[in-house]
Amino acid sequence: MLLVPGGLWQRGPVGRGVGAGLAAGVFSGAFVLVESWARAGAVAALVVLGLVQGIRVPRRMNGLRPEAGKPSRADRAAVVRATRRGELPADPGLIPSVLAYAGALWRAAEEDRLRRRAVLAVTLLALALAGYDTLAGTTGETISSWLVAALCLADLVWWPRSRSRLLDRAGRAAASARP
Repeated sequence: MLLVPGGLWQRGPVGRGVGAGLAAGVFSGAFVLVESWARAGAVAALVVLGLVQGIRVPRRMNGLRPEAGKPSRADRAAVVRATRRGELPADPGLIPSVLAYAGALWRAAEEDRLRRRAVLAVTLLALALAGYDTLAGTTGETISSWLVAALCLADLVWWPRSRSRLLDRAGRAAASARP
């Protein structure tokens, strides 16, 4: 949930579902298309994964931050922007929302710790598969395998630093919000 862009946290439940579902569906469908050029498979991936993620992501976001739907969209945007910058919002009435959002980010980070080993295992498997596909696969399989391996490597290298900066800023915002 930490990878969810701030703009998605600002939306209501339907907007979150559409944004997350569309992104996941298009991304997955594009991979199917690159690998196999199967249009029906790409459409199936777009629809199925789009629906699954379109339902799963907002439910998880609401579980982490159930009060998110109460403020207006402009107030949610101000809270997300201020918290991700490590600042207080201009409106002091939004301070409880800053504390709640920062708490949601910290809870998501705690849950994320469990997934790091899985990402390492998937990365090693993706590298092995990419090597195999380079030697024995089609061009589409090779390209998609190396794209997956690159994304997994980026998750291992880029994400911990980015996550740390985000949590530091959220912590600063929460500390500033407390009297």
